[in-house]
Amino acid sequence: MVSAVGLGCMALTGMYGDEVDGDDAVALLRLAMDEGCTLFDTSDAYGPFTNEEVVGRAVAGRRDELVLATKFGNVRHADGTFAHVNGRPEHVRQACEASLRRLGVDHVDLYYLHRVDPDVPIEDTVGAMADLVADGKVRHLGLSEAAPGTIRRAHAVHPIAALQSEYSLWTRDPEPAVLPTTRALGIGFVAYGPVGRGFLSGAVTGPADLTERDLRRRHPRFAEENVRANAPLATALAAMAADRGCTASQLALAWVLAQGEDIVPIPGTAHLGHLRDNLLAASIELSAEDLAALDAAFPPGVAAGERYADMSLVNR
Repeated sequence: MVSAVGLGCMALTGMYGDEVDGDDAVALLRLAMDEGCTLFDTSDAYGPFTNEEVVGRAVAGRRDELVLATKFGNVRHADGTFAHVNGRPEHVRQACEASLRRLGVDHVDLYYLHRVDPDVPIEDTVGAMADLVADGKVRHLGLSEAAPGTIRRAHAVHPIAALQSEYSLWTRDPEPAVLPTTRALGIGFVAYGPVGRGFLSGAVTGPADLTERDLRRRHPRFAEENVRANAPLATALAAMAADRGCTASQLALAWVLAQGEDIVPIPGTAHLGHLRDNLLAASIELSAEDLAALDAAFPPGVAAGERYADMSLVNR
């Protein structure tokens, strides 16, 4: 069991462009705990590596207050660009032990395979992850962006506690097959990018709003022509949020929360005010009419542009 809204930590170490002072990042994470957030989600790919160190500083002395999740297998170059996927059994243990050192903990509560390695049978990767559970280094196992067949094969080797995928008003890809699979198997669903990587908040009106180092510049949905095509979505959400007396981000999060108690969104932010607003989204109750209006405005497939430049890396 975790708080209704968790915290995705990627934005705290420059993956969205601007560098965040380490002390400020630690202060934000500690405020999140003070405000009742009990799920922190990081990865060795964020930074890379530095994100886990920041999270480790923040949780020092407060480890028992939260569910700590990290990931492995999405190997990055020093500048954060993608290198390759590595799900080899020998890498599983090496990556976990390195993450534990950076986090300064003796175990993580949830350990994800960040991306499925097409060259390694999922049974081999999850088998090595299960060994970490037996050793007490990991409490529960998770997968990220895995296809239904992969989820079932993994779950047959060792129970999978959580499946993490992008899910939001403009990314409803998990609905036809992934969510039915996780629900059939009793697997929780963790929604990353629940505010459309910031687009649905209205904060991004074009590439000029993103620094040269911002990871979103490599995503097709944030190309100039797609931003223009998607602009009416952000405008519509802002108007609907104003009618309900909340922010667009809060309305987007409330919609995700309304899709089921087995779904936990993990919005990321580097701003204290946004953090508080995001956590308050759990108190917003949407009526049937609200949900119908949002479904009509954001039907599946409504967004222009792919989520990633290389979609072969997800849902496999």
